[in-house]
Amino acid sequence: MRDPIPLLEELIKIDSSTKAGANEAIAYCEQWLTNQDVPVKKIENHGFHMLVSELGQGDFTIVLNGHIDVIAAEERQFQPYMEDGKMYGRGTADMKAGVAASMVAAAQLKDMELTSKVMLQIVPDEETGGKYGTKYLTEKGYLGDFIICGEPTNMGIGIQSKGVLQMDITVLGKPAHGSRPWEGTNAITKAIELYEEILELPFAQERSSMFTKPSINLAKIQGGTVYNKVPERCELSLDIRYLPHQSPEDIIHQIKTITDCSLSIHNRNNPIKTKEDNPYVEALEESIKRITHLEKVNLFGQHGSSDGQFFTEYGGAAVEFGPIGSDWHGENEMVYVDSVREYRDVLVDFVLSLGDDLR
Repeated sequence: MRDPIPLLEELIKIDSSTKAGANEAIAYCEQWLTNQDVPVKKIENHGFHMLVSELGQGDFTIVLNGHIDVIAAEERQFQPYMEDGKMYGRGTADMKAGVAASMVAAAQLKDMELTSKVMLQIVPDEETGGKYGTKYLTEKGYLGDFIICGEPTNMGIGIQSKGVLQMDITVLGKPAHGSRPWEGTNAITKAIELYEEILELPFAQERSSMFTKPSINLAKIQGGTVYNKVPERCELSLDIRYLPHQSPEDIIHQIKTITDCSLSIHNRNNPIKTKEDNPYVEALEESIKRITHLEKVNLFGQHGSSDGQFFTEYGGAAVEFGPIGSDWHGENEMVYVDSVREYRDVLVDFVLSLGDDLR
């Protein structure tokens, strides 16, 4: 039984917070898979490297998708260490543990008789939006029926995630001398008032079975030039994470009904709406129970997004599922090493459990 922990440790040592670093990590993964006789294909897009390994045969495809890139960190965080059954370091939880375990699972599965295809994808740019990695792969036809993104979920299954709608709104006021603000219209205070109005719009009050409300973050606000002038222009940037059943077009319409300010869309990503009774979800639940001896598996909705979003427009059902860890993107990011091994075992058990009754 191959142990993913030594592989994880080597991956943590690579600072993959840049394109060059991510490519270095991809090269390491490629060599490791080659050494394990796992067939692997390297794909390049705009200088970003990614890997695809395809195993097994059948009419249905399980995708194990993982990103090797991390956010920037201090040099010490790329020097992994173990303490009390935990490994500390940048990317331990998010998500090199998931990648290492998926690679080891693929190495085990290649020698087994599979009733479904398994596609391992290792990508370079999830933390910056996934445009050059997973999105590119889906556009090129590297798709699946059920997609597991190995993000940290504490061995629960994230079956839903909020959509992303990021926008910039330009608010105009009227300039005046700073000593006589009543003679002008302050664009900054006007922008703040608009933000507070947006928080009271109908879409902002909605909830669903897995979310109490959308997330609305005032991410940036820029306005004013000098102390002694009433600012006549202010730009506020909103990061709205909308509920899976909501429409971004309706959200934009609601905002436009309360303002005539200029509005531009910076980014929008799809939500994930995988159903609880999806047969692959149910099979994954059973595998988790078998390996971990949990009586109940937590099915939940993620506030953030993952690369699973890119598969949904092609009909794939995506989930997030990964080992137990904490403080990802923080100073003390860590993962429980035993959970990484259990995660590997769950992936193998899940793939081997698939039968015709799941189709």
